[in-house]
Amino acid sequence: MSDLGRRNKFVAFAAVSLVAGMVGMSYAAVPLYKLFCAVTGFGGTTQRADAAPALILDRDVTVRFNADVGQGLGWKFQPLQRDITLKVGQEALIYYRATNVSDKPIVGMATFNVTPDKAGQYFNKIACFCFTEQRLEPGQSIDMPVSFFVDPRIAEDRNLDDVANIALSYTFFPVDKPAPRTTAAAPSKSGTGVN
Repeated sequence: MSDLGRRNKFVAFAAVSLVAGMVGMSYAAVPLYKLFCAVTGFGGTTQRADAAPALILDRDVTVRFNADVGQGLGWKFQPLQRDITLKVGQEALIYYRATNVSDKPIVGMATFNVTPDKAGQYFNKIACFCFTEQRLEPGQSIDMPVSFFVDPRIAEDRNLDDVANIALSYTFFPVDKPAPRTTAAAPSKSGTGVN
């Protein structure tokens, strides 16, 4: 084989390898980005915890609650309280209420974020309804709890010394293709959804 033929094979192999690598990275990008956000709190991504810490600091933080509904979702959605002031490390339990104001059953799913973004890595949720399909019949309401705390490690981060207010925002969107329902009792007019 001539030297030119070997070079052409090498260039072809390198080009195919590059394309294959780019396709592989595009499939890995979303899970890697989610992992990055979960670890760093980037973009206001909160953390998950099983329980609040034993340490409670003498530092107050006010958490404000926001609720939005995506286009095409015939729901009314709101926090049952607008804000709460608690100590860093103290667990809090609040509720959001969703009501289907349409004349048909609707399935929705909530996403969330925390602002300022830099507080996300210290905002820990113990229980929430995010990323869980919620089906509401016409006129049905559901109260959904959120249990959370602000991690005491926030006091060690000098970049967050100025954080005294945090906003927790949820947005419900319609689910185009809901998961199949299991056979269960008919839904009540109100209930509690927990994740």
